Amino acid sequence: MATYSNTSYVAKNVGTSAVNIIPSVSSGTVAIASCIISNTSVSPITTSVYLTRSSVNHYLVYQATIPVGGSLEVIQGNRVVLNTSDALYIQNSAASSGDAIVSALTAV
Repeated sequence: MATYSNTSYVAKNVGTSAVNIIPSVSSGTVAIASCIISNTSVSPITTSVYLTRSSVNHYLVYQATIPVGGSLEVIQGNRVVLNTSDALYIQNSAASSGDAIVSALTAV
């Protein structure tokens, strides 16, 4: 039976280039418990969060609007499991416009 460790991943100033917040899972699984993106800019932004599996992007949220000073919790109350070679990406509509925090359980 696998044991899991609590882990958090953070990204500062996420912008228009996709940020790989959870790099390719090398072995086992990563169970994402929470994913929060905050708008740190002075204008509303949109954000997209997706996982890549076998070179295909699968969106958890696509171009969701986050108001000034607001945040969006993309994953709450459930788990999204990343398998070996999966990765999680976040991309915003404006340069350096948001921060992201992901809480996960990592197989050890």
